[in-house]
Amino acid sequence: MDHKVTVVGAGNVGATAAQRIVEQELADVALVDILGDLAKGKALDMMESAPVVGFNALLEGGDDYALTAGSDICVVTAGLARKPGMSRDDLLAKNTEIVGGVIEQLVAHSPETILILVTNPLDAMCEVARRASGFPRQRVFGMAGVLDSARMRYFIAAELDVSVEDVDAFVLGGHGDTMVPLPRYATVNGVPLTELLPAERIEAINQRTRDGGIEIVNYYKQGSAYYAPSAAVVDMVAAILRDKKKILPCAAYLEGEYGVEGLFIGVPAKLGRGGLEKVIELELTAEDKAALDKSVAAVKGLIEKL
Repeated sequence: MDHKVTVVGAGNVGATAAQRIVEQELADVALVDILGDLAKGKALDMMESAPVVGFNALLEGGDDYALTAGSDICVVTAGLARKPGMSRDDLLAKNTEIVGGVIEQLVAHSPETILILVTNPLDAMCEVARRASGFPRQRVFGMAGVLDSARMRYFIAAELDVSVEDVDAFVLGGHGDTMVPLPRYATVNGVPLTELLPAERIEAINQRTRDGGIEIVNYYKQGSAYYAPSAAVVDMVAAILRDKKKILPCAAYLEGEYGVEGLFIGVPAKLGRGGLEKVIELELTAEDKAALDKSVAAVKGLIEKL
């Protein structure tokens, strides 16, 4: 392959993302985990599926970061997953330690890489990665909005009994309970959602979107979502490697946009070969802005604990 992607963390999200990347032949993949044999075993298992599935990308696994050298993109999923009754905020201290060490290793072997953070609490882990790497905002951002928006899009499609391909939607703000779904910008094949559903049904979808992660956690009992998160990761990876200039909601480091300075906040952004190439500013109502300000305050509170 012309490209190389590292995935750190051979758990469900990381391994499934690695599988999707090689099966789509986006890049060769290095799958790294502190449990080196687990990563080796999963990599070998996936490679043995290659003759059946029909892909020629290569996948290596292990605990040696030398495997990651020369990566175009590094996806960080390593860290503790949420359990029932645990908020994303509860993960802060432990995952700060884990992510900081991972980033130092990745940057040492791939100094020009682009970092995509997946580990929760996402917005804070992006800041940990920014500090540890010293990278500009174009090369450090987080996967959250693609996932949150995908959940909202699915819920809308299910409510209206329409194709998910016809539904567009955006979610702003932190990746957590204070995220800000924007039904005003949601459309079904160009038709505004507000013309298709009454306000109470829209609000029910908004709330289910906010609760999307914990809904899965409560079903699984142990562990958290991984099919949708891994698909969201791959959407971002493809946009970058194929230079799509695709507008996707990401946790981006804001430099004055939306009146926010120096925090990672979920906003729509253009992704291409340069990484996060532009933040897109949407016009917000007073109500939207108040909700976003609340989300920003929650993220700021997390960062102050780092």
